[in-house]
Amino acid sequence: MNRQNSSEEVYFILLGFSQYPRAQTTFFFLLLMSYVITLLGNSLILLLICSYSRLHTPMYFFLGNLSFLDMCYTTSSVPRILVNCLVTSPIISLGQCVAQMAMGLYLGVVECLLLAAMAYDRCVAICDPLRYSIRMGPRLCCLLAGSSWTAAFLLTVVPVLTMPWEFCGRHVINHFSCELLALLKLACSDLHFYKLLMLGTSALTLLAPCAFIVASYGRILVAVLRIRSTEGRAKAFSTCGSHLMVVALFYGTAISMYMMPQDKTIRDRDKIISMSYGVLTPMLNPLIYSLRNKDIKRTFKRLLGKKIDP
Repeated sequence: MNRQNSSEEVYFILLGFSQYPRAQTTFFFLLLMSYVITLLGNSLILLLICSYSRLHTPMYFFLGNLSFLDMCYTTSSVPRILVNCLVTSPIISLGQCVAQMAMGLYLGVVECLLLAAMAYDRCVAICDPLRYSIRMGPRLCCLLAGSSWTAAFLLTVVPVLTMPWEFCGRHVINHFSCELLALLKLACSDLHFYKLLMLGTSALTLLAPCAFIVASYGRILVAVLRIRSTEGRAKAFSTCGSHLMVVALFYGTAISMYMMPQDKTIRDRDKIISMSYGVLTPMLNPLIYSLRNKDIKRTFKRLLGKKIDP
């Protein structure tokens, strides 16, 4: 196919698992179930946090932001993927593709920054508990959350929308959705500067927050080891365990996808990894936090009208 004229509408075919019909059917039902669980679980956490003043604390303020973010994150791509699973040759226009890619990148970076803000909150709560309510006041919490949403927009959406996209050859994306790496492999325009920019952005939004989280938990570990009572240590670790599980799952898959050397083609392994941080993590977040959090479980029982032991 010759290079596309800029005035022509460009379309792409999304392969997904279309070459494996049986696998695609199984994938459809698993993805649908994951999406429903994600929406129900995160909606429930938001309902609990908004409804009960007991949960109006900095920790649950950030958790509420994370739940809202996860619902937006999955909704930006999963419904379209589900529809594509039912179509023989799913197509998407360049405009829709870039919009989907920009939205996915934006929300993914917001999650990176928000998880770092949550690590800072836990660090202050354990290392400086007497001044926690003063240091983590409403203004700082809103500033950290707002900065995450704003900085992510400037770091992802603006560069993506200014890229001079030109494509030649087969317009076939070997992926479920318009993933950045998959689209870059098809571009024949000079994107060298933008590739370097995106690499720098990946380091800034993945490695830097990850390093900050590791440093924060290093301080937390030192503070916890100074606690003499076993019960106090267990309580401190329980408030951080859920966050650490989410961080390990999200950052582990995202870094392996964006910071490791890339092949010239997208493999099935890359598709599965992208589903891990794009679908699996948002689904597991409410389960991890609710199963390991006593306040969430007590509030849920109160919502159901059950008697709560003192």
